[in-house]
Amino acid sequence: MRRGIETVTGHTIELLLLEKCAKKPISIKPRFSTLQRRVHQQKITRIDRIGKRLIFELANQQIIVFEPRMTGLVTLAEPPSLEHVRLRFRFKTNHPDLLVWDRRGLSTLTLYQPREFANRFDESRLGPDALTISQQQLMSKLGKRSIPIKVGLLDQKALAGIGNIYASEILFVAKVDPRTACNQLTKQQWSRIYRQVSVILREAIKYEGSSLNDGTFRTALNEPGRYQNHHRVYDRDDELCSRCKRQKIVRIVQAQRSTFFCPRCQKP
Repeated sequence: MRRGIETVTGHTIELLLLEKCAKKPISIKPRFSTLQRRVHQQKITRIDRIGKRLIFELANQQIIVFEPRMTGLVTLAEPPSLEHVRLRFRFKTNHPDLLVWDRRGLSTLTLYQPREFANRFDESRLGPDALTISQQQLMSKLGKRSIPIKVGLLDQKALAGIGNIYASEILFVAKVDPRTACNQLTKQQWSRIYRQVSVILREAIKYEGSSLNDGTFRTALNEPGRYQNHHRVYDRDDELCSRCKRQKIVRIVQAQRSTFFCPRCQKP
């Protein structure tokens, strides 16, 4: 998402429009009229990311944080559906409008002052980024906990940036059973998990994410991601494992999220 909208950097927000939407509203803070006033005529100086959130830094030091959660998008092209457009950023130049879109209304958009932002996203609230965390940090954050490793990888306070699809993929390639308690993992298993965190996430970024059958996720140009074509286990339950060719992929539920794994390749 961040790479897809990077071209808005350097452009000035002329209007922020609240689109008419009959669906469940997304969370907007402060209230829209205040947000609209505070971003008016502000230049976007930088587009960044923190964990699974987009960061828009403005010339007056304010920071817009967009958290897409499961169904939110930002797009510079025709959106997947007009009825689910929530906000429209219009720029002073002829740059395409930036649209905030959400089918289910789960996403959030919040404007922070610098001190508010620093307090909200300090180390006690959000873990190190999954692409920069060290193996020692990863083991320190999760190694003593009794929760299943799949659930641990999704804990954004431990490490920020791993979503449900990629947790299953990481553990499959690392040959670790997703049900294994964090405090029962060997150092060798931690080493394999750590290596695959970076490999899988960078591979997913290369293919611009995963668009599943529900069609919710799209790129900033309203095209499907391509990483679903490279899934080893996710959403492949009852299919033969691509590694061992002998066992079918199994789906279980952990912490209310679907987990996919091969019982033969990922032995307890």
